[in-house]
Amino acid sequence: MYQLKRTQFIKTDLKTCWNFFSAPANLHVITPDYIDFRVLTAVPDEMYEGLIIRYTIRPILRIPLGWISEIKALRNEDYFIDEQRQGPYKLWHHEHHFKEVEGGVEMTDIISYRMPLGFIGRFVHWLFIRKQLEGIFDYRIKKVTELFPL
Repeated sequence: MYQLKRTQFIKTDLKTCWNFFSAPANLHVITPDYIDFRVLTAVPDEMYEGLIIRYTIRPILRIPLGWISEIKALRNEDYFIDEQRQGPYKLWHHEHHFKEVEGGVEMTDIISYRMPLGFIGRFVHWLFIRKQLEGIFDYRIKKVTELFPL
């Protein structure tokens, strides 16, 4: 299993931060354009446990990949967890944690994932998936800093 962790200080209040990140419609705003992230299902303004979100991404050679996520756990203004139900990974577990700190919010993403296809999946991860995921979450940090300037 692999894990990616990113922590970011966001200069805003907890409620504003939570409202932005817990709105599924905002995910495309913090995802690089080359991923071509598209939500396929109608989503509510606020997420809830059990919410199923269907979308497509095009992370490699513009080939569309379907992805279905479920919001597995949620504690308002504290954390939420989404898990892949169907998609490119053998396992995808993404924790989003929010902590009010002096002057803003500390947000931490913890992504635990497994590649499919045994040795081939591990090789593809080594070859470019790890770097691509790091790039996506580095982009998020940059984009969130633009949306909530320090």
